[in-house]
Amino acid sequence: MSIGVPKEIKNHEYRVSLTPAGAREFIRQGHKVFVESSAGLGCAISDDDYKSVGATILSSADKLWAEAELILKVKEP
Repeated sequence: MSIGVPKEIKNHEYRVSLTPAGAREFIRQGHKVFVESSAGLGCAISDDDYKSVGATILSSADKLWAEAELILKVKEP
């Protein structure tokens, strides 16, 4: 399954729905994880942190929504 983690867009929402540790576990179980660029910055998580566990960074939400079968969000879209 492909899992997408978009950047949160609501005002004053700085959380991210999946940490690199969670991404690592999904990838270990055979899933693909796509993360929108800068999705974790509000939590001091860089794109490189996600890349280091095998996640793919995508440049836009449109690309992420097109690739992912499951979207993980903190707030509703």
